[in-house]
Amino acid sequence: METLTFERVASWERVAFATGPGSDQGPAVRQAYREAGLAEPERVIVLGSPAAGALAAAWLTGDESVRRTLAETGLVADVLLRMGESNGLEAGRSVREKIRTRPWAAARAAACEALGHDGWSARWAETGGRIWPRVERIVGDIRRAVGDLGGESLRHHTLDAVLGQHDAPWLSAFDGLDGLGRVAGCAGWWWPFERVAIVTERPAEIHLDELGRLHRADGPALAYPDGFALHAWHGMPVPASFGAAMTGLTAERIREEQNAELRRVMLEHFGFERYLADSGARPVQRDETGRLWRIDLADDEPIAMVEVVNSTPEPDGTSRTYFLRVPPWVSRARQGVAWTFGLTEEDYHPERET
Repeated sequence: METLTFERVASWERVAFATGPGSDQGPAVRQAYREAGLAEPERVIVLGSPAAGALAAAWLTGDESVRRTLAETGLVADVLLRMGESNGLEAGRSVREKIRTRPWAAARAAACEALGHDGWSARWAETGGRIWPRVERIVGDIRRAVGDLGGESLRHHTLDAVLGQHDAPWLSAFDGLDGLGRVAGCAGWWWPFERVAIVTERPAEIHLDELGRLHRADGPALAYPDGFALHAWHGMPVPASFGAAMTGLTAERIREEQNAELRRVMLEHFGFERYLADSGARPVQRDETGRLWRIDLADDEPIAMVEVVNSTPEPDGTSRTYFLRVPPWVSRARQGVAWTFGLTEEDYHPERET
């Protein structure tokens, strides 16, 4: 087995989150076919996104009824134009099992035999286990978005894809699989058939938060070169119009938002302290610990916050004010401050507040 290095894992992590056009996709795909003992495909079709790839796979393998359904999505024309003369080509049966499933199983069996059960578990923890949770989240987001575009038929075809760059976590744990690794290094999701291989580009851009979730306030968090894009805020799907709504956001616009989840996102982005000031809110209770504020929201639970003053002055002599988010059932400031320490109000007796 190849000696594991930090550089190897880091290299595959870069593959998983790489953006921009790849090169030599055709030769890489043909190598994967040869390594699986298959004849090379007659055509390698390169499309702009997993959505386009799933649609092309569904179109090439579906009957007239399927094609009529796909045509209703309004997505077909551009994909067929990009497919060009391949549109009339018979794709043949899927060879995903021969290209990915069987070699994958053999590589894992070899690793388990060489390392033993505990050794294999340790190897996965050191390699793919470090990358897969973040990649898995993105894969799920893409499948959901493709399903939203074209329904169950397209979502089903995403399950038949070889994940290309998003197979990087697994490829980091196995030796061999050179052809699959080469495709992963230059392409996104792809669909191998007997006569045709449908390959898609990597994203043009990707934006993640500190937990590896898709996240962006002013545009798509994941965007592909053909226009397919996912908009998200800390992993939560949001409409494409979300970025525009966040520009010039006001307390009034937040109050007018009907979607409770989006309203919470707007509040988080706008800032609770700023919202309290701009909305003309009044504290509902105060005591020696601070002031309790409550924001009532339509069709949602209220937001409760305790305003406290740091008893330790800043270097310039001023005292900094903080707002602590507390559960909506809190009715007193002291009760809220105690909750932040995991205590009941009766048990909260600080010797010195900071």
